[in-house]
Amino acid sequence: MKDVLQEICAWKKIEVEQQKYDLPANELYAIVERKMTDGIVERSMSKALASSNSGIIAEFKRKSPSKGWIKEEGRADVIPASYAQNGASALSILTDEKYFGGNMKFIEVARPTVDIPILRKEFIVDEYQLFQARRIQADAVLLIAACLTKDETRSLIHLAHELKLEVLLELHNEKELDYCDFDADLIGINNRDLGCFHTDVQHSFAMIDRLPKDCVKVSESGISNPNTVSLLRKAGFRGFLMGEHFMRAANPGAALKEFIAEI
Repeated sequence: MKDVLQEICAWKKIEVEQQKYDLPANELYAIVERKMTDGIVERSMSKALASSNSGIIAEFKRKSPSKGWIKEEGRADVIPASYAQNGASALSILTDEKYFGGNMKFIEVARPTVDIPILRKEFIVDEYQLFQARRIQADAVLLIAACLTKDETRSLIHLAHELKLEVLLELHNEKELDYCDFDADLIGINNRDLGCFHTDVQHSFAMIDRLPKDCVKVSESGISNPNTVSLLRKAGFRGFLMGEHFMRAANPGAALKEFIAEI
């Protein structure tokens, strides 16, 4: 079976080089340096989740590689704001265009409408993408252990922190537990295998005792039942990344509100 994650990461390296041609790295870095000199608003996703009663990270996800379009007409100036108004602790906004129908502009559009943390959900393979995240006013970035070497992960986390970005480090299996040593702000367990797309929430329960005790833990993908969130919270998770369940609803924000009420 084709490994979709490897395919996406290979394409992402090509895409980033194209983006560097359109906006050279030195120009992007200068833009970000000016922004940081002028001052930025820091919003902590780890603190938001740790202090929340629900911990829902509501995701703006219009498409997936396995299921195609979920909500092609979904608007970044409407749905994220509705999530925030209906109890989301944080937002996740996909910026990959080819596979997930995302765009970096979605974060720029959503940012003025919400005051909760925004995660840039992306396949990050280059430090250039961290500067992009800072430029578009994301508060946190996703780093996927399976896409990176340990040295790359350590370096990217260090740079993200210099740029005042938090890091959600995503693990898929026990072989990646060594990546927990690199001071990520949050550790996520993806219940979906991006190689074959098999999803099983039991994966989070199986991994929880192997994770650092003092980190904010996030369970990602395949969550559709409020009782599952309650059980995951009892196990030690404080964040629950959900996208497809809400995005398939006619009104994603209302679906989120109803879901939280049932937890």
